[in-house]
Amino acid sequence: MTKLTRFEELDCWQEARKLVQIVYSAVNKNIEFKKDLRFASQITAAAVSTMNNIAEGWASQSNPEFIRFLTYSRRSCAEVQNCGYIAIDQNYIEKEQFEEIYAQALKTMQIVDGLLRYLRAQRTKRPQRS
Repeated sequence: MTKLTRFEELDCWQEARKLVQIVYSAVNKNIEFKKDLRFASQITAAAVSTMNNIAEGWASQSNPEFIRFLTYSRRSCAEVQNCGYIAIDQNYIEKEQFEEIYAQALKTMQIVDGLLRYLRAQRTKRPQRS
């Protein structure tokens, strides 16, 4: 297994980045969605939070902190999924867009869960990275 040196190398961060792209695309495709500023901001912020918390946790350089931020990232994935229901109920997105958002959030969450299991099993402080 190769040692990771940057957060961008984490599969969960890469999938979170895809989630952000999908969510922004959905918002930008529907003028009514874009005009619902509070809600559009909520769903995009949740997607961005998924990605940001992975990077922030990585930068902490300790397993307990990384675990804490990955848990926040996981919660943000669930928030995106929940917002997807609101978006479909408001006719801002079609069923296919909802399913794409939901599936990408789930995929991201599952990869985060795998990393959480690994880190919890380590129970040691991560060494300093250069």
